[in-house]
Amino acid sequence: MIAALLASVAPIALLIALGWELRRRKVLSDPFWAQAERLSYYILLPALFVHGLATAKLDGLPIKAMVATLVCSTTIVALVVLATRRKAGVGDPAFTSIFQGGIRFNNYVGISAAAGLLGAQGVALAAVANAAIIPTVNVLCVLVFARYGNIGQLSLKNVLKQLALNPLVVASVIGIVLKTTDFPLPGVLEQVLKSLGQASLPLGLLCVGAALDFGAARTWMRPTIFASVFKFALMPLVTVLACHVFNLSGPAATAAIIFQALPTASSSYIMARQLGGDAPLMAGIIAVQTVIAGISLPASVLLLTSWL
Repeated sequence: MIAALLASVAPIALLIALGWELRRRKVLSDPFWAQAERLSYYILLPALFVHGLATAKLDGLPIKAMVATLVCSTTIVALVVLATRRKAGVGDPAFTSIFQGGIRFNNYVGISAAAGLLGAQGVALAAVANAAIIPTVNVLCVLVFARYGNIGQLSLKNVLKQLALNPLVVASVIGIVLKTTDFPLPGVLEQVLKSLGQASLPLGLLCVGAALDFGAARTWMRPTIFASVFKFALMPLVTVLACHVFNLSGPAATAAIIFQALPTASSSYIMARQLGGDAPLMAGIIAVQTVIAGISLPASVLLLTSWL
């Protein structure tokens, strides 16, 4: 189990390191990275979500209990993060990075870990987890950006507009609708979406690495610790409690814990850039949490599954 989890985290860290090295050596010009971020946020990640949700095999899985567990645990931790905002001692844009670092998850790592530990069933359970958490965290994050991001406070109308136009939220809704209506994706379109989605992982992580500024590492310490405590301690513990409340057990409970103990998503950085957050801080939190996850993810899965 430990080897499978470590094997899923190591490529993420290496891709981030490669992005940092490419930027440091100026192999690619700075304008490239800005355009790559937009491509990933508006095209590649949405394609990944639509394809993954629309083609998931969900027969016989405890979907309702798993969705309830994941949505409730995510929402509870999000409320705790908001309640402790002043204790973080950072400005509003930086708080958006702490918030994302506390509740978002790297679904690439989650899918790999679930498949490595649970086989084909793990892939299906990962799809359920994505269907539950992706819309939840994106709605919560857009609301937080609307309140605390550099774009300024928005009216209710504009907040709803941000949600309706957010490409990750839209993609999640489309994928869920396609799945629940059993509407088949045309063969050519499915292959296009699959190919685009596969490209989102390496490009997104290279962009994260390119954004790293180790000269500002000292300023990351307090907010990174804050975000990581929420992500690696509080979130998994709340998830275990939710598993008991909703009677979720077995492989589905294991998959739920895996997804709630993951490092934050690489798309967090892209969202921070697009919606007025603290993007350099966000890149630092992603990099640090990815390293921490090499130890914390196996430990959380081994320890917490024994409590179910």
